[in-house]
Amino acid sequence: MSITIKSAVRAMSAVAVIAAFGLTAPQASAADHSAPRAGLSAKADSKTRAFAAANPKAVAAAGNACGEGYELQRAIPLPKGVDPKMRLATLFNYTKGGNKGGCSIYDNNTGKSQTMSVKVCASMRGACQEDKGNFTQYAGPVRTDEPVCATVTAYMQASNGVHFADYNSEYAYLCD
Repeated sequence: MSITIKSAVRAMSAVAVIAAFGLTAPQASAADHSAPRAGLSAKADSKTRAFAAANPKAVAAAGNACGEGYELQRAIPLPKGVDPKMRLATLFNYTKGGNKGGCSIYDNNTGKSQTMSVKVCASMRGACQEDKGNFTQYAGPVRTDEPVCATVTAYMQASNGVHFADYNSEYAYLCD
């Protein structure tokens, strides 16, 4: 074969490989770039409002995990009392339709897989939902259809079994 024919065959092969890659490689979906689906609850406290303003992508991602119609009720950077920029985890609590449903996400902010748990228990019936395991992104979502005064517990644990980002409260959702 002449050099020009070899060059043409190589070029066509390269185009075929690129085309095949383009057809089989994962493509970004519209959901990856969608506007946040979760709004901010009118009853969110000032700390949650400040957190949401400083971290809109994290708030949107957690809200998207809960689903359509949820509003951020409370965001809690953990360990408690730490500067939100230095947090190891964030507990997001969302409500739907005021108090018709609750959803919690325990976000892993360490950048590596951690043993985590998030659990919500309805106050009236005591029915609980828990998600625990090793997670690189988040534990949850866990849901309750009775978020008023529902208890939420969450922990993150090191490989030696020591908990380093714990949360336990009766007031992760509204309690009025």
